Amino acid sequence: MRLSKSFIPTQKEVPSDATIPSHQLMLRAGLMRQLGAGIFSFLPLGYKVMKKVMNLVREEIDAIGGQEFHLPALSPIEIWEKTGRVEAFGDILFHIKNRPLVLAPTHEEIIGWVAANHIESYKDLPQIWYQIQTKFRNEPRPRSGVLRGRQFVMKDSYSLDATWEGLDKSYDLHAEAYKKIFTRAGLKFFIVGASSGAMGGTGSQEFMVESPSGEDTCAVCERCGYAANIEVAASNVEKAVRVPANLQLKEIHTPNVKTIDELRDYLKVDESILAKSLVYIQNGIPHLIMMMGNDQLNETKLQTVIGANARSAHPEELAELTGADAGSIGPLGLKGFKILIDKRLENANGLVSGMNKNDYHIGNIDLKRDVQVDGYYDFRTVAAGEPCPQCNEQLRVVNAIELGHIFKLGTKYADALDAKFLDEHGEMKPIIMGSYGIGIERIIACGIEQSHDANGIIWNKSVAPYDVHLILVNSNVENVVRTAESVYETLIQNKFEVLYDDRSNVSPGFKFKDADLLGMPLHVIIGEKNVVKNKIEIKERKSGQRHIIEIEQLISFIKNFYENN
Repeated sequence: MRLSKSFIPTQKEVPSDATIPSHQLMLRAGLMRQLGAGIFSFLPLGYKVMKKVMNLVREEIDAIGGQEFHLPALSPIEIWEKTGRVEAFGDILFHIKNRPLVLAPTHEEIIGWVAANHIESYKDLPQIWYQIQTKFRNEPRPRSGVLRGRQFVMKDSYSLDATWEGLDKSYDLHAEAYKKIFTRAGLKFFIVGASSGAMGGTGSQEFMVESPSGEDTCAVCERCGYAANIEVAASNVEKAVRVPANLQLKEIHTPNVKTIDELRDYLKVDESILAKSLVYIQNGIPHLIMMMGNDQLNETKLQTVIGANARSAHPEELAELTGADAGSIGPLGLKGFKILIDKRLENANGLVSGMNKNDYHIGNIDLKRDVQVDGYYDFRTVAAGEPCPQCNEQLRVVNAIELGHIFKLGTKYADALDAKFLDEHGEMKPIIMGSYGIGIERIIACGIEQSHDANGIIWNKSVAPYDVHLILVNSNVENVVRTAESVYETLIQNKFEVLYDDRSNVSPGFKFKDADLLGMPLHVIIGEKNVVKNKIEIKERKSGQRHIIEIEQLISFIKNFYENN
């Protein structure tokens, strides 16, 4: 492709509304333009990268037996009502005004509908169905370029199995395919245990790239490889110790003391004996949640236990339900409550918590003696430096970008959509499903986040829009132009994809800056100084290493470079 004929609108300046490297460079390099909040037009160079990523993904999903579909983005709302996900997605789901239709954020329902209408026997299973399709999610605050958009392209695949063992196999096939995809794309990634969220199911994992730009938070262990999204991460943090003394409850006047820090300083005690009480409402039922000291409640863990629609109680509800304001609430004397306590406080005694009376706390609470506990659960948000749950090495807590997410859905969607099959014993059984997603634009953005410098993008060879960036330095020197044209034709004949900067209206310095910004793995530079010696210059974009070689050696040099990089 001749650059003089191409539409690649590069920019020197960093756009003011782009705050992370991938967003900045995708705009500066002319890969895309923003049409609206969270809505992007991919221009020819960007779409060329996107097609390379899609083909890479296709190859690996086809290799595990995937069959590609193209399903509609538009679907009837009633199919989503059957699975309960109109409510689960809430405002994120795009509705069509005056029509009973929605724009699909994902396609479990549609796959389930197809399966319900066409899968009849266990002999029809297993199946792996997938598509690469545009998705829509009404993100309230789209940001970070394509990492959080309202319209995006996703590879979503679905496994359909007759047995739970079959689901395990399909899940493992996808996990291995994902590892190959991200490795081929040149990404350094890690895998974490994750929450299934609105997808439901029995288990899930996320494929993550560590990045300061990431909106996910993960706990990772460098020694043993433990990694988990902070939504589900655990640690071996020290638990409360049950003391032998059987002390009686005592009322403590704590004027104007509201926070754990204030209570600790006022009583001059260790934070570990202070129990924070929080109130959440789920389906009209109040739940008191107790945490040690300043431990932070993880709402994802809480909602996994009590339900996805749980919410914190409003101030006026607190006063009505407990008789006190926040900071003075505790587990004693409550009516109509379920009391759930973090495992760090399991069976603890000698605790101090609110008295359900403003400006008063109660000391020496014994959870076994004084409280009717409805359950102990892990509700904590893990903190950096806590011991790994597997090897006790200190955990790191890092920001990360989610590349892909795999789910064991089980029979949730089959049950809702009546997707059943006749098993080998003649009994009707629900199809057991898995769901597996990859963000196509996220692979592009993460590649740039991990591989760029002050001058621009550094593409990995598997997703680079072109193999070679050919630069004509002296466009006014006849023999140099003739050599560049000959090299261009030779490269094309040898099946290399070439971006040829043949522009005559810009300076060599401008061409070199554009070449670094666009980031092709190899720059082939045709200049008068070398051409007169029958030589050309090659620059490796990643290392910056330069080579002066005979023109006849060019093809073998490029082939060797791509075989070994």
